[in-house]
Amino acid sequence: MTLTAPQAPAPPPAAPPPRPGTARRAWRTVSPYAYLAPFFTLFAAFGLFPLLYTAFVSLYRVELQSPGDMEWRGLGNYTALLGDEYFWVALRNTFTIGVLSTVPQLVMALGLAHLLNYRMRGRTFLRTAVLLPYATSVAAATLVFAQLFGRDFGLINYGLGLVGIDPVDWQNDTVASQIAVSTVVIWRWTGYNALIYLAGMQSIPDELYEAAAMDGASRWRQFFHVTLPGLRPTILFTVIVSTIGATQLFGEPLLLEGSISGGISHQYQTLGLYMYEQGWGFFHLGRAAAIAWVMFLLIVVLVGLNALIARRRSRKEAGR
Repeated sequence: MTLTAPQAPAPPPAAPPPRPGTARRAWRTVSPYAYLAPFFTLFAAFGLFPLLYTAFVSLYRVELQSPGDMEWRGLGNYTALLGDEYFWVALRNTFTIGVLSTVPQLVMALGLAHLLNYRMRGRTFLRTAVLLPYATSVAAATLVFAQLFGRDFGLINYGLGLVGIDPVDWQNDTVASQIAVSTVVIWRWTGYNALIYLAGMQSIPDELYEAAAMDGASRWRQFFHVTLPGLRPTILFTVIVSTIGATQLFGEPLLLEGSISGGISHQYQTLGLYMYEQGWGFFHLGRAAAIAWVMFLLIVVLVGLNALIARRRSRKEAGR
């Protein structure tokens, strides 16, 4: 009898090779999220988390000397703001300075962009020059304007004296101080908005201007009937951005006199200064967090109103 050695089991069948292009298709699916991951990571760490933590702190009584000791107050910080007269003063000053700085700024930027849109010598140099105030440090610009608006030795009062006008107390008078702060804002941001308007003007088709010229429309009529309608989305954008900037105004009023109270009688204290005063002047971090959230909600409401007005106007014109 012949004995045969047991045969080894047959190896399992090899896995089929991956289909060509599978890894490439998987990478195409994942790559957009991979490219966006750094942004969302940084936004969550430095944007979303501080926002939510500020909302959490606003519900507690927290002092700067002992930030670990937190006492639950609920909406107490918010109700305390409603009963503080200086909060309403800061809110009114923020609105007034915002109007005084935003309206002239955008009107001047629109006119400046209209001039820069013409073909002229040195056009590139002029476009660069109008952006220089925006590139200037807010501290340097405000300190220079503080000297210009000096009561006793300021250049502005010297010029007013030449035409027989008495010196103006630009730092202690309510209206004058708000005009001084608004002037700094106008000087810094007019050129920036002018370049935005200029970019919008260059996107308007030349055929519209040619058709208007053939109909006998002057340059002014072309501006009002062609340029302005074509710039409506751009104007809405600048209004929203300027509204947000006016609500968060801080550096200019702080450096005008170097006081976080916004003058002797809080005559130009904005919400940003009021928040800083409560948090780092009086050490009430909980109340400062509540002010920050009030500012955030105020910005949301103002932006929503601007968008709603623009949408209703677009629907009204589309119905025509």
